[in-house]
Amino acid sequence: MTREQIYVSHAPGDLELVQELFSTVKNFPFGVHITFEAVESGRQRNRLEGRLANSDVVVAVLTAASADSQWINQEIGYAVAKGIPVIPLYDDEHHRGGFIDAVDGVEIDPQNPSETIFNLLSRLRAQLAPLGALSVPNWYIRFPCTNPDCGHPVTLEIEQEQTKLWTRSKHGKLLTASCERCGATYAFDPATIGYVRRDGGGR
Repeated sequence: MTREQIYVSHAPGDLELVQELFSTVKNFPFGVHITFEAVESGRQRNRLEGRLANSDVVVAVLTAASADSQWINQEIGYAVAKGIPVIPLYDDEHHRGGFIDAVDGVEIDPQNPSETIFNLLSRLRAQLAPLGALSVPNWYIRFPCTNPDCGHPVTLEIEQEQTKLWTRSKHGKLLTASCERCGATYAFDPATIGYVRRDGGGR
């Protein structure tokens, strides 16, 4: 996987929601640009055009808070004009419209955030590597071992298709990765790729 870029267009009031939904997405080896994280760091929203222009996909978060946002509408229009795919992430069908009215998106389920994150990952995998419904490249996350005095890189390979990952999660079968140096084993939820626990390890 090369370092793809994702631009997340959202309203200020949705920052906390966006951070929750993208918490595990940010662990993958690509750039995730969340608009109001950049704006809060001192960058003006109108100076984010470069990040938007260099994105491989735009995720437009559409909620009641974003309904009247000129910025989100402009960013969607810019992406469409530049041929950048847009994934609608919405909490109500009525918030969709215009250029993305018929675009396959992801519905936000506030009662089941894990399913929302899974569906978001599914759309991103399909969009960033459109090799066919059943043919997706391996994804991975890499992180330093958290055992004291270790810090060796650990890689979790994600080889299975999204449907199989969902089935694994439903049956409580976690994904695991081990540190080659100290032997610690890390477990993750297959649906969200969220961290669950670390077992063992010693030097």
